[in-house]
Amino acid sequence: MTLADPRELAAADLGTALDEVPAGPPRGGFRAALRRLWRHRSGKIGGGLVALIVFCAIFAPWLTPYDPLKLDMIDRLQPPSWSHWLGTDELGRDLLTRVIYGTRYMLLVSCVATAIGATGGILLGLLASAGGKWTDMAVMRIVDIMLAFPYILLLLAIIAILGPSLVTALVAVGVASMPGYARLVRGEALSVRESEYVEAMRVLGAGNWRITFGTVLPNIASPLVIYTSYTMPLAVLSAAALSFLGLGAQPPLPEWGAMLVQSRSFLRTASWVVAAPGFAIFFAILGLNLLGNALRDVLDPKART
Repeated sequence: MTLADPRELAAADLGTALDEVPAGPPRGGFRAALRRLWRHRSGKIGGGLVALIVFCAIFAPWLTPYDPLKLDMIDRLQPPSWSHWLGTDELGRDLLTRVIYGTRYMLLVSCVATAIGATGGILLGLLASAGGKWTDMAVMRIVDIMLAFPYILLLLAIIAILGPSLVTALVAVGVASMPGYARLVRGEALSVRESEYVEAMRVLGAGNWRITFGTVLPNIASPLVIYTSYTMPLAVLSAAALSFLGLGAQPPLPEWGAMLVQSRSFLRTASWVVAAPGFAIFFAILGLNLLGNALRDVLDPKART
């Protein structure tokens, strides 16, 4: 599994899109944005896939009668059948059950890792834009140092310090995504700070940090939402790749990347063991990407005119 640099992929996918997204919430309010998202074809498909993942994660114990960790050597490597819709793995565990329970780890990775990266990156970007010349220079040099490391090397360095585990993978992916958020927030915040309404707030006596968190941050929400929609699937893919390398979730957890590494030796003799987690990752990434594209179009001013 090839681990691409999410910072480069996100930048390539976004292109000049962020320049076209207006500051602040979309005209018409949150409900109007949801209606536009529902009418968007990619929004329907991507939202449906994401909703299915959330549904499986919440109701996993009621969707399958099997235990995702229970071994059954008698039924090992059984092909798909009415009793095991996706077959069984090398230890006799029901693959559909493990895929369903794996949605919980997928949501955990996408939410927690993205939250770590977004929180740290937003704070760094706001600090750089509001802290003065020397603070800006110090923060951005730290960001440049992080960007100087290839993405995979930065992940491996963090995991080497903390040790391989699912929690370490979440922290590593989150920390590695901070520089992208920091640069985006800094650039957007500096642009908003030149606006007339920000100058008016300064004249009225508003403090620097009140302007930063009360005015600047809400007015760069749209680019942040778009960027987050692109980084979430990349976080899932990165965590799955780390698990595939044995540096993320460890067996017997039903995490899709860990399931792939356990079953790769059966690719020719029992292909369904590899196909189940592989297609699960594929559809999860597809759903998040389609939903991200729909959000991009919904927040695009050209789509609202």
